[in-house]
Amino acid sequence: MPLVTSEKMLLDAQKGGYAVGAFNVENMEMVKAVIAAAEELKAPVMLQTTPSTVKYGTLETFTAIITAEAKMAKVPVALHLDHGSSFELAVRAIKEGYTSIMIDGSHESFEENIKVSKRVVEVAAACGIPVEAELGKVGGKEDDLVAVADTNTDPAQAKEFVERTGISSLAVAIGTAHGFYVGTPILDKIRLSEIKKVVSIPLVLHGASGLSDEDVRDCVSRGICKVNFATELRVAYTDGIKELLQEKPDTFDPKTFGKVGMDKVKTLVKNRMLVCGCENKA
Repeated sequence: MPLVTSEKMLLDAQKGGYAVGAFNVENMEMVKAVIAAAEELKAPVMLQTTPSTVKYGTLETFTAIITAEAKMAKVPVALHLDHGSSFELAVRAIKEGYTSIMIDGSHESFEENIKVSKRVVEVAAACGIPVEAELGKVGGKEDDLVAVADTNTDPAQAKEFVERTGISSLAVAIGTAHGFYVGTPILDKIRLSEIKKVVSIPLVLHGASGLSDEDVRDCVSRGICKVNFATELRVAYTDGIKELLQEKPDTFDPKTFGKVGMDKVKTLVKNRMLVCGCENKA
């Protein structure tokens, strides 16, 4: 089916008490693997690209690949700009056919974050495209943005932020981090519950790679409607190729590398979708 926006997906998840899995993809093989997993589980799915991935492959290329694959799928697929780094990039993504946009002004002041998020919402709303924004700082590294320490989302600020920007979903900081965790993450789940009480729109969890299944399920039960997975997909894809080369070092066909990478990613994505509870929700 044609690409859809993320709005109905996330509102349905909010009503149903589950979360939509949102997966960062880097190439055609990962796109195919994620959609194949969604089809097998009959799950709605969001495919995401970050600014660095877009710089590597271009908005046009990823739009073309994912649009083509979505047309052949029987489940709803949304194409999402993850951690949009500027108003200009967000607008370009909308023009190229992205059906969901994140503008990340979390590294700016509260007022500047509101300002840039509201500008993106105004443009996106005219095109019927939902917008995700982030309040608070998720630790770790995402593209070129590095947060040394977490600054968890303040519930009162979250309420004001949502009301003043008109965003469709809010990414919250509760102690998660981008990339893999050095130690055991300590999540402020009580804070998440407090945010849920004062914010009516769907909430988003970033930095889920490396979290326990129990932690993810608990966060979903407290109001998370979208869970982002990125680093562990890259690792799964690369591990498949490493294992192949260890067993068959003379392999040279890129298609063979792609197939083992796809198998690893599809297995991982299916597991994460089951943890999110979005199977049979398409």
